[in-house]
Amino acid sequence: VNAVAARWREPDHGIWEIRDMPRPHVHSRVMCWTAVDRGLVLCEEVLGRSRPDWEQLRDEIGSDILRNGFSESANAFTSAYGSETIDAASLCVGLSGLLPADDPRVDGTIRAVERELSTPHGIYRYCCEDGLPGREGAFHLCTSWLIESLAMVGRQADAEQLFEVLCRAAGPLGLLSEEVDAEHGIALGNYPQAYSHLSVINSAIRLGQAQP
Repeated sequence: VNAVAARWREPDHGIWEIRDMPRPHVHSRVMCWTAVDRGLVLCEEVLGRSRPDWEQLRDEIGSDILRNGFSESANAFTSAYGSETIDAASLCVGLSGLLPADDPRVDGTIRAVERELSTPHGIYRYCCEDGLPGREGAFHLCTSWLIESLAMVGRQADAEQLFEVLCRAAGPLGLLSEEVDAEHGIALGNYPQAYSHLSVINSAIRLGQAQP
């Protein structure tokens, strides 16, 4: 939390390490908010202490994200402050608990990701110039984030359908790569990829929690 307090305003290259000038990325700021929020929970439940200064920090970061990270024209949280680029990582605004599931800005972000980043084999991270050669593949981690988001807002059938897409991407040994060719379904990137498997676990847990 002290590290967050010292550095949360710094621009960065985001979770995807975009080859561009550092910017205030929505996902990065939400992760700072999450660190403080969870730190407060641990401080209270483990140490029995309250930290009003941490509460103030958390609220300050949250207000900054809500004020600068949402695009009215896109009706979604975008990749970075002042950007119109839709980024699957911005689903973290709802998944982290920064906003409740029934907030219209969460719904708008989910629908923007569906509209602009969906492929038959999963969800792109983004669709913009990133300074790297080659075509973007569907990222299993991003597919999982959308599955969790859909389940969180009560769209269980849509979440289950996308979960089947994620599970079908596993190879003969039941292992998942980092991403998949969006047109042909061919595994791309690191293989096997640990966070792709954690994605399946997280998605399954969220789907189970959402069931009546």
